[in-house]
Amino acid sequence: MIGGILFDKDGTLFDFHATWAAWARVFLRDIAAGDDCRAAGLAGRIGYDWQAGRFIPGSVVIAGTPEEIATALLPELPGWHLPDLVARMNAAAAQAPQVEAVPLVPLLADLLARGLRLGVATNDAEAPAIAHLTAVGIRGAFDFVAGYDSGHGAKPGPGMPLAFAARTGLAPDRLVMVGDSRHDLEAGRAAGLRSVAVLTGPARAEELEDLAEAVLPDIGHLPAWIRAER
Repeated sequence: MIGGILFDKDGTLFDFHATWAAWARVFLRDIAAGDDCRAAGLAGRIGYDWQAGRFIPGSVVIAGTPEEIATALLPELPGWHLPDLVARMNAAAAQAPQVEAVPLVPLLADLLARGLRLGVATNDAEAPAIAHLTAVGIRGAFDFVAGYDSGHGAKPGPGMPLAFAARTGLAPDRLVMVGDSRHDLEAGRAAGLRSVAVLTGPARAEELEDLAEAVLPDIGHLPAWIRAER
């Protein structure tokens, strides 16, 4: 029986493009000191289409850590240092308004009422992740919230899913990893979790289906899937 669900954050709990596309434009313009030409150059370094205002497939932002994103930007930012850029990015990200993929409060209440343990595993930093969950009133639903900097490593490594299993005391095969990217699903599988994909991030179904037991339009379809599995 399924005993718990570990959610990715961006593209899973929150709609990826609706949340981050506009934010990225503001952030890139900010670190480019208001120079749109320079901001467009920075955008190209991280796979963001400046003209369309969207991330392109394969963008480092989709599944990368803040360090990976900052490392991609640094060649265009002489005088900046990696720790300072990461700190600036994390502080700005913590303030980004989050667009829920589905109404989260009733969905999570439903899952908790079924006796499920819930967690979040993100390649974002832990502090912005907690800020985002708190801002939409759902932090209390989760037993476990981890970012790439929480001491368990980043996805697609198995550290965060294994830490969630340890926190809940449940065997990995009783847990489900839910995410919108191959990194999410690979992390779950590496730790022995079942994996479910959702399509509220940039990836298409055909990019995820080989790693997932099911590909759902969004996490709002999880209760029906769980009923069928139980």
